[in-house]
Amino acid sequence: MESKSRITAEEFDRKFSAGEDLSPHVDWSNAIKRVSLDLPVWVIQELDKEADRRGIARQSLIKTWIVDRLDATRRQHQAI
Repeated sequence: MESKSRITAEEFDRKFSAGEDLSPHVDWSNAIKRVSLDLPVWVIQELDKEADRRGIARQSLIKTWIVDRLDATRRQHQAI
């Protein structure tokens, strides 16, 4: 990851207000991108049941399961 130049919050605000390019000062490595996913109603109902059972939101459950699966897949490929 390339190093981003550091500026104060005040300088960031000034540059933002002036419409300047802030990309040299932003670390996008943890940026979030929204995706839309169409699922059958029964899948949503089952997700909601499991999320309720765990006491977490549906979105948190889905994120956790996806990350767990990606981690397992990565470990499996590294073992080969």
